[in-house]
Amino acid sequence: MASAIGNLHDDLIHDAALDYYGKRLATCSSDKTIKIFDLDGENHKLVETLRGHEGPVWQVSWAHPKFGNILASASFDGQVLIWRQDDATKAWSNIAQHKAHDASVNSVQWSPPELGAAIVCASSDGNVSVVDFKDDGNTSAVTIHAHSGGCNSAVWAQINGSTSPVNRRFVTGGCDGLIKVWTYDPNSDNYVEEAVLEGHSDWVRDLAWAPSVLPKAYLASASDDKSVIIWTQDGPGAAWKKVLLQSEKFPETIWRVSWSLSGNVLAVSGGDNRVSLWKENLAGEWEQCGTVDPE
Repeated sequence: MASAIGNLHDDLIHDAALDYYGKRLATCSSDKTIKIFDLDGENHKLVETLRGHEGPVWQVSWAHPKFGNILASASFDGQVLIWRQDDATKAWSNIAQHKAHDASVNSVQWSPPELGAAIVCASSDGNVSVVDFKDDGNTSAVTIHAHSGGCNSAVWAQINGSTSPVNRRFVTGGCDGLIKVWTYDPNSDNYVEEAVLEGHSDWVRDLAWAPSVLPKAYLASASDDKSVIIWTQDGPGAAWKKVLLQSEKFPETIWRVSWSLSGNVLAVSGGDNRVSLWKENLAGEWEQCGTVDPE
């Protein structure tokens, strides 16, 4: 059963994210605000409007609940703001600002909880930054140049049951049409380029790493070239393989890709205002298994 929430913002909505339990929804918009809703079945209630950005807000990301009710937001104003709800008063406040970028911050994502409380941010200045929030309240940040022309997306590698020891990895997608895999190097205390994935002929708009308990990794990429590529890696250190989600081009630019919680269904949304669902068959081919009606 699907339900719609109308009249959320005064301008375009760019992102909507459910919290870990699916009980709260955060939305963000070109009206420079973030709105928090409580959800109960088909019912919803606006509980807070967060103001602090000076430009359109592109993306929001919830931290794992073990760290509290915490939300990160990325904006055209070049900032990432961290918001927290007080357990006692239930009021939301801005508790931190990340201002390491010289241009729009296009994406932000909290790390898997096994890696601690950290965010990875992608910016139009071509850089990606990682910020760690320590237990003592201090922060540490590193910035690396990732893509010429700008970086549109950065997502953490999922932690699966076979990954031992746990290592920090993330992937970035840029205006150069490239996807890069980065891994943490303790010797330099920085992130180094592990692999460069070539397959798109235009901007990479979005990336999604599938959750899985298996050693095989699945990464989906969406591009202005109207294609989606599924990248797979059989295990740490193995070569990456690629396959087009479908042989023909999609009608319009593909803006977003998102995996189901089990990691076996991929949702694809594009400029044609349609959402299609895809699943891998036993032969390793991808088949469309449904659509989400915009009505």
